[in-house]
Amino acid sequence: MADRKIVQEEARKCQIAFCDDKEKELDKLGHMIQTYQKQRGGNVFSIRRFSSAEELLREVRENGYAPELIFLDIFMPGKLGTDAARELRDTGIGCQIIFLTVSREYALEAFQVDAVQYLVKPVSEEELFAALDKAWIKIDEDSRRYLLLPIKNRLCRIPLRDIVYVEAQKKCQCVYLANGEQYVLRLTMAKIYESLSGYGEFVRAGVSYIVNLQHIESLCAQSIHIDNGTKIYLPRGAYPVLKKQYFGYYTNRPDDGQAGYI
Repeated sequence: MADRKIVQEEARKCQIAFCDDKEKELDKLGHMIQTYQKQRGGNVFSIRRFSSAEELLREVRENGYAPELIFLDIFMPGKLGTDAARELRDTGIGCQIIFLTVSREYALEAFQVDAVQYLVKPVSEEELFAALDKAWIKIDEDSRRYLLLPIKNRLCRIPLRDIVYVEAQKKCQCVYLANGEQYVLRLTMAKIYESLSGYGEFVRAGVSYIVNLQHIESLCAQSIHIDNGTKIYLPRGAYPVLKKQYFGYYTNRPDDGQAGYI
């Protein structure tokens, strides 16, 4: 078996983005977050404020800003918050999103982009704190689940959620990430799969692919459609097993909180 370990890291601050076109709403949210931190103990959040969806998206696309949690208003000039969230998901940003808005009209759309919560203004501290607790648990779980890969003479920490799939390329294997990056590794497919096999979201698709079930949009007897637009053709006989794994994962999602290590 491949070595596995839980890496004990120093306390870090969670990156949070506020996005609302109203300054008073940003101030109110900031005050409640401060209260939350005092009650929970410690200064655990690093906060940035954005007055429009375009401003937030520009910072993500041009400067690589990657918040772990976004408080996102829906009704803003220029672009709806739900549209911005969809664009963020398309860029591979898998952060937690909490919508804050004045109407329940967009609740369905909000959860289609995997929002952790949808809160209707005015939001009480009790509602906000409950949503934060929920988001924080998920952020903490995700931060402790990653794979260490030897990349360009360095050991790099890659969050498991960001690995879309691994493809065999002759004597090398290529790891494809949600943000579009690709890493070619001089490791065997068996070695990589040995390190990922303890996590229910990673499955073999024939001999040439390891796929993250979280990134599968649809599958059929002939192929898998990945959320980054990739289509992977399945070898004969692979579909029944993959289908069982896919449905099994989403009815009993694993959560071991460990880090894979190669």
